[in-house]
Amino acid sequence: MAKYKTGPSKETEAAAQQTAKATQKSGQTKEQTKLIALGIQKGIEHYKKQQKSKSRELDKKLRNVKKTENQSSSLLQDAKATTHIDSKHSQSIIPWSLLVISWIIFIVYLQFN
Repeated sequence: MAKYKTGPSKETEAAAQQTAKATQKSGQTKEQTKLIALGIQKGIEHYKKQQKSKSRELDKKLRNVKKTENQSSSLLQDAKATTHIDSKHSQSIIPWSLLVISWIIFIVYLQFN
């Protein structure tokens, strides 16, 4: 996997040049100012690389958190589905048992009358 180095962006060069000119001392040559601008430019590039790596690490952590969250929510849904089936089963027993009891009471009532 080859990485292509494109060089610094125009904005980085302009910002480095502007900062170097703003901090220029009297009696400083253009070459010295160019060297200072290059140093500032390298510093900006280094800072951008650090921020990119931090951003990548944060994205990885977020993906891991989301993945574990999705897994836990699916487990929770499975548990709810199981409980829902159990409660549905127990809810269906109650009406049938009441029906059977009422028929028994009805038959007992008819026999005594």
